[in-house]
Amino acid sequence: MSRLHRLSAVFGMLFLSLIWGGTFAGIKSVLQSGLSVGALISIRFLLGSVFLWAIMLLLRKPFDRRSVIDGTILGLILVAIFWLQVDGLRFTTASKSGFITGLSVIFTPLVSLLLKEKFKLAHGFGALVACIGLFFLVRDPSAPFGGWNRGDSETLFCAVLCGLHITLTARMSRRSSPWVIALMQIIIVAVLSSILTTILPAHASEGQSMAGFEMLATALKRPEVWYVLLYLSILATTIGFFLQALFQSKVTATEAAIIFSTEPVFAAMLAMSGLIPGIKEHLTITQMSGGALIIVAMLLAELGPRFLARDMKSRDG
Repeated sequence: MSRLHRLSAVFGMLFLSLIWGGTFAGIKSVLQSGLSVGALISIRFLLGSVFLWAIMLLLRKPFDRRSVIDGTILGLILVAIFWLQVDGLRFTTASKSGFITGLSVIFTPLVSLLLKEKFKLAHGFGALVACIGLFFLVRDPSAPFGGWNRGDSETLFCAVLCGLHITLTARMSRRSSPWVIALMQIIIVAVLSSILTTILPAHASEGQSMAGFEMLATALKRPEVWYVLLYLSILATTIGFFLQALFQSKVTATEAAIIFSTEPVFAAMLAMSGLIPGIKEHLTITQMSGGALIIVAMLLAELGPRFLARDMKSRDG
């Protein structure tokens, strides 16, 4: 693989982290409008599947059995990821959700080792630094249990599954079509979430429900809800999962996790900006320092092996 292709993959995944980082505040905003967790996920992925399928039909992208199977497996994992993450946002803040989800940076190399994927020491060190950064970002010493709650626990399980999803995507994207993998994932989440939303009880908490489509018509009358849904379905889903399947074939799973660890930084920046209606959060100096550590971790993982290689060559010379 050429250096240009690798750099394009790294910057492409950074752009994807920026897109996905914006979803936390957006999702929190839509949940506050009364839309249930299940309805939000269902609408997002139904719209996303329609957009991606239309693009594939226009471009005449073929389907193959291997890609369909791989996409289905990834889609089943993705269902659990999104239900845990979005339901967790009923109980925790957008910034905190982003930070805990970013803990996938430490779970990914562990899963990679179990699946006998390639592992570099610099990647492991980068993951460790990123994990320390995430600790500073999440911890609230003034709150009971460090501010930990049910939403944080759900998001932590989500982070474990994200590590598995990133690892499997890195493996499957090398042998399957990124178009088909992305579409199958989106369809699986849309269909299963629609079924779950219909059959599960609401379990309302603080005015926000887990399932049910009862508030859908009312929520869709608000323009700001449509803005967020279009962002979630087109940018974060249709384009996002295609870019992930495309670029992850060019980097290792651990590298991808470290790059994605910038996602909570972007999430916090947007949550603090006040650009999303009803969302205005604040971070302490300690939490901001944690965000800086995440950036350092990504640079260590990406640039560390190159500097070591140059040092070894100079010594040999």
